[in-house]
Amino acid sequence: MEKVFERPKALCNVPLHYCPGCTHGIVHRLVAEVMDELDITGDTIGVAPVGCSVFAYNYFECDMHEASHGRAPAVATGIKRVHNDKIVFTYQGDGDLAAIGTAETVHAAARGENITIIFINNAIYGMTGGQMAPTSLAGQITQTTPYGRNPKTQGYPIRMAEMLSTLDGARYIERVAVDSIKNIKAAKAAIKKAFTLQMQGEGFTMVEVLSSCPTNWGLSPVEALEWLRANMIPHYPLGVYCDKKLEG
Repeated sequence: MEKVFERPKALCNVPLHYCPGCTHGIVHRLVAEVMDELDITGDTIGVAPVGCSVFAYNYFECDMHEASHGRAPAVATGIKRVHNDKIVFTYQGDGDLAAIGTAETVHAAARGENITIIFINNAIYGMTGGQMAPTSLAGQITQTTPYGRNPKTQGYPIRMAEMLSTLDGARYIERVAVDSIKNIKAAKAAIKKAFTLQMQGEGFTMVEVLSSCPTNWGLSPVEALEWLRANMIPHYPLGVYCDKKLEG
């Protein structure tokens, strides 16, 4: 019998620690499939900081480096400048990338660092118990906004793809989702394009992935995907926000 579906070689054959229904596992698989298809696993270095993805080094067959909370783009910059022949990517959540790591992210993009960021946006702090994140929606109930996020006192959610796309150093930025087969295929294509552009020395690339967090949203896995479609995608529209040749 012909095998038509199997575990990617770049994905370790171990159980994932993520909560049931969490879509981190889907994104891990897509990254691993892209490494397989581009045949770059042996030349890839991943960087995982603090957050739900803190154990990402257990799941990829490529070299992995741990970073302090929010500092993955800075660590990735150092690794890439020393090992310019390697493919370097970070795997970061919204609390990590858009809060404590905002400066590192913005300036890596502004400098046009030839790295790729996989940015998981589930609109909440996952690992630490469900506090409001910079990407939490207005009105969203979290552990620190029990009556819903109030923009008057807690500010507005940050749209990272839109903000970073205004920087001259950004080469390619796309927002995708992993809530359906169609969107999962589009997410894989975006990740593959980002890695390919890095291999060509094109500069800073980022793929923002809208992801679900059933545990901290207080929903079932199916309900969480429905909530993502009904609430997150309207506020964070999918699509390419930056795809340009850089000068110099």
